Amino acid sequence: MNKNYSISDLASEFDVTTRTIRFYEEKGFLKPAREGTRRIYSPSDRIKLRLILRGKRLGLSLDESAEIVLMYGSPRNNRKQLEKLLARIRDKQEELKSQQQDLEFMLLDLRNAEDKCLDALSKMTARKRVKVKT
Repeated sequence: MNKNYSISDLASEFDVTTRTIRFYEEKGFLKPAREGTRRIYSPSDRIKLRLILRGKRLGLSLDESAEIVLMYGSPRNNRKQLEKLLARIRDKQEELKSQQQDLEFMLLDLRNAEDKCLDALSKMTARKRVKVKT
C-alpha cells in the first residue's frame, strides 16, 4: 500500500513551510495529484522533496539539485543520478576547500592588521605617559 502525503505532512516532516513546497511544485519538481483543492503527494514526490532539500544542505544550486532530482526514477536504476550527484559533491568540496583557504588567508591578514593596530595604540599610550611625566 502506497502512502500518500498532504502538504502539511511534508512541511512538518521536513521542517519547511507549505509555501516552500508550493514553490518547488511551481518549478515542476513536484507533481501532486488533486482531490478538489487538496494536494496529494506521492512517495515519489516525498523522495524528490528530500533530494531537493539535501541538495540545498550540500550547497547545490536549485538548478543543480533539479538536474539530479529530475533523473530520479529513471528506467532500470539510478546509476546516472548517483554519478551526477557524486560529481556535484566533488565539485562542491573543491569549491569549499578553495573558500576555506581564502578565509584562512583573510584571517591571517586580519590578525596582522589587528596586531599592528594594537601596537600603534600601545605606542601612543606610552608616549602620552612620557609627556605627562615631564
